[in-house]
Amino acid sequence: MLPNSLKNSTEFKRVYDYGKSFANKYLVMYVYNNETNSNRIGISVSKKVGNSVVRHRATRLIRESVRLNKEIVKEGYDIVIIARGNIKDKKYADVESAYIHLCKLHHLLNEKRDDNS
Repeated sequence: MLPNSLKNSTEFKRVYDYGKSFANKYLVMYVYNNETNSNRIGISVSKKVGNSVVRHRATRLIRESVRLNKEIVKEGYDIVIIARGNIKDKKYADVESAYIHLCKLHHLLNEKRDDNS
């Protein structure tokens, strides 16, 4: 479970209106500086993606990607991650790769990292 999450539509709307967005094949990510010492994450999966089982699986894959990579992501941002329609048959590695790619585009990765990617 994500400790800090965006809870209501007002918080999501602030990130949509004032944040910066990048997209790739599977995800869209909006990022807004919240001027605190922690990140708040919001995940959105539209009904267009699939039925409830497919949407819930996509949400779980995204949440796990965020959880396992939280040490390499800078603090102090509100982040909204939106799943795109072609995420439905993808494996965890594909979703994690898409998440890290978007973090790189937003310059959210910490400078010191253990791996060489």
